[in-house]
Amino acid sequence: MNILLFGKGGQVGWELQRSLAVLGRVTALGSGSAGHCGDFSHPEDVARTVRELRPDVIVNAAAHTAVDKAEAEPERARVLNATTPGRLAEEAARIGALLVHYSTDYVFDGSGERPWLETDTPAPLSVYGATKREGEQLIQASGCRHLILRTSWVYAARGGNFAKTMLRLAQERERLTVIDDQWGAPTGADLLADVTAHAIRHLRQHPADAGLYHCVAAGETNWHAYANYVLTQARQAQPAIQIKAKEVAPVPTSAFPTPATRPHNSRLNTTKFQSTFGLVLPPWEQGVARMLAEIF
Repeated sequence: MNILLFGKGGQVGWELQRSLAVLGRVTALGSGSAGHCGDFSHPEDVARTVRELRPDVIVNAAAHTAVDKAEAEPERARVLNATTPGRLAEEAARIGALLVHYSTDYVFDGSGERPWLETDTPAPLSVYGATKREGEQLIQASGCRHLILRTSWVYAARGGNFAKTMLRLAQERERLTVIDDQWGAPTGADLLADVTAHAIRHLRQHPADAGLYHCVAAGETNWHAYANYVLTQARQAQPAIQIKAKEVAPVPTSAFPTPATRPHNSRLNTTKFQSTFGLVLPPWEQGVARMLAEIF
């Protein structure tokens, strides 16, 4: 199998280089790659790369993920999150390739408390969410075989993440304030990469199962509870760590105004994904504990 991976330098892209290697030959590109264009700010050059390499599977882990920055540069966000994925989809349709693409809980307005279903109507609150939704629509309209995975709260041991930030702040301050009215499931980049490889293998045998799915770790939490979990794990695993924070105070989203509006309810229902692909997604705590063990 010939696999073309975009976004190799990101959290998910980095893990995909490992998970996809068992499926075949992987050509992994980033924005600065030489030889072939992996820079999503140049959609026609990216499309030409697909025509030149003629992969069996295209995996797109590239995106404009700076949620607040997207509010100030909507056209750039649109090119990276919608226009170029749309061109990828058109080229995938021409050569008969499967396109795997990652989307987000931000396509929803975050209302209610029920986990979102794939059939629920998107209503994004931000430029990031709107451009990711447009990317989904362009892929679906292209007619290409596709697997779109909506996910949320992605983290990895490599690079910065919420857990690392909490650990650093807890060693510097005696009191932390963390938002407690945004709910979701922290989802590891390694988990996304592993289930992607499994899904690609499944779709080779069952092409009719292609489509749009929600994929996050099991369970739910809020950022405040997430922070407490991280600090509890840190104290147990590394007693030598000097945690100065004696209080982690819950605060509403309004306490931290941001350019982009965050959804309060980022819960995603994964029943369709688990039943279709024969998987049991692990609880979010399991992945976070493994990540913390890796960074300690």
